[in-house]
Amino acid sequence: MNQIQESIYYAPLIVSIKVSIIATLINLPIATILAWLSVRRKVKYSFLIEIIGIIPLALPPVTIGFLLLVGLGRNSLVGTLMNQIFGVDIIFTWWATALAAAVVSYPLVYKAISVGFSSIDFKLELAARTLGANALSTFLNITVPLAYKGIFAGIVGGFVRALSEFGATSVVGGNIIGETQTLPIAIYSSVLSGDNTGAVILSSLSAILAVVTLLIYNWMSKKIEYKNRF
Repeated sequence: MNQIQESIYYAPLIVSIKVSIIATLINLPIATILAWLSVRRKVKYSFLIEIIGIIPLALPPVTIGFLLLVGLGRNSLVGTLMNQIFGVDIIFTWWATALAAAVVSYPLVYKAISVGFSSIDFKLELAARTLGANALSTFLNITVPLAYKGIFAGIVGGFVRALSEFGATSVVGGNIIGETQTLPIAIYSSVLSGDNTGAVILSSLSAILAVVTLLIYNWMSKKIEYKNRF
């Protein structure tokens, strides 16, 4: 395999990892805060938070991509501000690809963290507050550690879903090699061009990356669980 072929095969891998990491980092704080407000605080209109957390699952990824294309395009308010202030267009960049992957994978992150928060005994948080801990301290020292399984499941689930996203990312990011071409898009391109060997190699890379991610999750979960026992 020559250097050009290696670049063609591994560039989508690097882009996919980068996009999935950024998508997960975008989702994690948002999903954690909204899940906490909905499940633990039970704020007014929490059903709206639930709808936001689920609706991307009900929409075709291509629809999400189109909505982002309209909302972030140069003629939109956000696109106009980005162009005037920073002189850049977000559409057809890897940032747009990461944002699309974040929107599509958000429900998995939100639901997993919500389940983790739901499993916590409310009395433990109440005891901490009674002993003088404020809301933030209780959240960081009681709620988050007890919900770690749900949080880790959300991180891994969101990361893997972002890795496999095709519809939304291809609409807003396009198919720019080394910039926005992720593994799924590269596989699709290889199939269209009749490059079956490339499709097999890229599919293998995608499968290996998914397996490695799940193995890391399993290792970290066991390590944290062992530490919590002692």
